[in-house]
Formats: sequence, structure tokens, C-alpha cells
Amino acid sequence: MKKTDIGGQAVIEGVMMRGHNSIATAVRCGNDIIVKKDMTKPLTKRYKILSVPFIRGTVALIDSLIIGIKTLTYSAELVEGESEEEPSKFELFLKRVFGDKLDDVIMYFSVALSLAISVIIFFIGPTYVAGFLKRYTENTFLINLLEGVLRVAIFIAYLVLISRMEDIRRVFEYHGAEHKTIHCFEHEEELTVENARKYTTLHPRCGTNFLFIVMIVSIIVFSFLRWPTLYIRIISRILLLPVVAGISYEVIKIAGRSDNKIIAALVYPGLLLQKLTTKEPDDSQLEVAIASLKSVLEDEGGKAFEDI
Repeated sequence: MKKTDIGGQAVIEGVMMRGHNSIATAVRCGNDIIVKKDMTKPLTKRYKILSVPFIRGTVALIDSLIIGIKTLTYSAELVEGESEEEPSKFELFLKRVFGDKLDDVIMYFSVALSLAISVIIFFIGPTYVAGFLKRYTENTFLINLLEGVLRVAIFIAYLVLISRMEDIRRVFEYHGAEHKTIHCFEHEEELTVENARKYTTLHPRCGTNFLFIVMIVSIIVFSFLRWPTLYIRIISRILLLPVVAGISYEVIKIAGRSDNKIIAALVYPGLLLQKLTTKEPDDSQLEVAIASLKSVLEDEGGKAFEDI
């Protein structure tokens, strides 16, 4: 089996695939599959300084968030159709202020808001709660460990809750279709529904796996910190997030191209979590994922199996 760094994301009734040179988003609208392609390279490919190990992790994360929100918005508009409602006074005001840049402003604001909410829920929240343990012990390692356990527990609880939502379940089915299609490609089989159907919905390079590794790496990194005031603890967590993201990215890169049993054991818990974020797709969903991947492969020029 060969390895590729082509990856993707499930969107509303579709799949986005991203290669070295392009992004293709395939969305099912009734009996049709609409494929939109954008010729663009990842930031880590466009600027060499951003491809330096441990720096590229944070860059790739932010870049993926931006692309992810763009493709989610596009797929939602395509499936639901353009709104016929009259714009509000506030929307008209924003349009006057930002003009043609309004969509970009909203998108970057969405990314910033998403990051802020994630940091509050998964990092600041557990740090605040774990601080109460300091009343009973001065063992900073124990306090940091409890903080990490809380963070992982919140993450798992969040996945369990959203996996019960019907609309999210559809997205998770497309997520499974994305993984099956990538597996089929990596096994160098023809990209057909029949070939893709037999593969697992779990993949070591999945974003779920990356987020779980972030949780584990944060436990290790933060365990070296002392517990001064609450504000200093919170600031230290925020400042070290790029370090955590950078290390986690390198781990997921190694996991994606390695068959080492030790590496496999380390990422196994993250694979198990994908049982929550991926569901078995039907044939029509596999068709969408295959259409997206085929569109991206048209622009890879034989580099689809090269590691970065």
C-alpha cells in the first residue's frame, strides 16, 4: 500500500478533497453531483518558511479551518439554495462598510470565533476547573493530569452528543465515504463504488485523530508548567497552543506514512474515536467522494503519492 497526503473533509451532502494543487468540493443535489474546483496550494506549499517542521502544524490547522468553513458554506448554499429573504438593515450596513470583501470578513470572523470557542471550552475551561484541586494538593503533575483528563472527557462527550444529531449523522456518513475512498486510492485500486465499499471508515490521518493527539500532547507539554495564578495559567496555555499543534501535526504526519506497530498503538485511541465521527456511507455517498477525489487527481501530475 502506498501513502498519500491527499485528504479531505465531509461537508453538507458532499465531500471536499484537497491535493497539492487544487481543492475539489463535490456535492449531491438530487440525482446530480456538482463538482467545484479551485486551483490553490496549501500555505505550507506556497511559502517555504511556513513548511518548517513544528511551525507548519499551526499554519496547516488555520489554513484547514479557513478552507473548511468556505467549503461548508458553499455546500450549504448549494443544497439549500439562495435565500430569497430581504437583507436586514444590519446586513446592508455591513455590505456598505466592507463591500465585496464582506464574505471574506465573515469567513475570517467565523474562523476566529471558532478558535476562540474551542480554546475556551477545551483549554481554559479544564484549566479553571482543575484549579480547585490546588486546595487539596500542591502536586502540580497531578493537577495537570486532571486538567488533561477533563479536556479529553469534554472532547469525547462533545463528539457523543453531536453524533446523535440526524443532520450531523449525514455529514459523518460522508466522512466515512471520504476515508473509504482515500483507502481505495492508497491501495492503488480503481476508484469505483465496489472497490471503495470494502474499506474501513477509519484513517490515521483523520482530523479526529489529530484533535485527540492534541489533547494528549497538551497533557505532556503542560505537565512541565507550575500552577501560579489563574490568569498566568490561562495565558501560558494559549501561548503554548502553537507548540502543541506543531508537535501534534508532526505525530499525525508520521502516523499517516508509517506502518510501525508502536506508532499504530499510539494513534489507536484516536482511531477508535472515529467510530463516533464516521458512519457507514451508502453507494450514492461513495460516488460523491470518488467524484471529488478524481477531480483533485487530475491536477496532481504523478505527485499524489509523495510525502511532504
